[in-house]
Amino acid sequence: MSTMPDPWFTPSHFVMLGLQFAFAIAHSGGAALRPLAEKHIGARLYRILFALVSLPLAVILIIYFFNHRYDGWQIWQVQGLPGVKAVVWVLSAISFLFLYPATFNLLEIAAIQKPQVHLYETGIIRITRHPQMVGQVIWCIAHSLWLGTSFTLVTSLGLVLHHLFGVWHGDRRLSQRYGEAFELVKQRTSIIPFKAIIDGRQSILWQEFIRPAYLGVVIFVALLWWSHPLLIIGTSKIGW
Repeated sequence: MSTMPDPWFTPSHFVMLGLQFAFAIAHSGGAALRPLAEKHIGARLYRILFALVSLPLAVILIIYFFNHRYDGWQIWQVQGLPGVKAVVWVLSAISFLFLYPATFNLLEIAAIQKPQVHLYETGIIRITRHPQMVGQVIWCIAHSLWLGTSFTLVTSLGLVLHHLFGVWHGDRRLSQRYGEAFELVKQRTSIIPFKAIIDGRQSILWQEFIRPAYLGVVIFVALLWWSHPLLIIGTSKIGW
């Protein structure tokens, strides 16, 4: 009979929560300051500064997660079961389709075009008004299933809580910016996936998904699948 590590709640659990808290403050705080910042420094410079703060923190989080993913208590181990790996990869691929709807505006993300706040009601927004939150939840389920460690569960809990806060925070900012127009969008969409479709408030128009951005996400997932072992090896060389 296996014994639980002592102590099983390793310091890396707290480090990860601290890193996530710092990222949440930088990311959500930066989003809250956007209207004020754009008035004083312009939309493009704001986007560049926002990226310079957010991206390094995200990279640190990813590297730390890779290096400590098996820390703590091994709560379950299903990696050897038939079909589990396929399920994890399918769920991960689906999660990226939700996580990166912003790929529609890559030129704005890179500040080549003037970054703008958009009020969308088409494509994946018909399924859920907050696709990034849904994608993150799916990603967390897939990786928690595969790894089964307390560190992964703590990481997933932090990520989900941050994105749930983002749901409230995002709706609040859009409401302040668009007022009644956003209230009408809220009435026609849902946070819970497919709820608005089931209620009859929305219907899926498949032609809206025939876009280069979705092909880009598929290519990205394929590259990630191919490079995943290399990423694990590469991050393991960084002593974090």
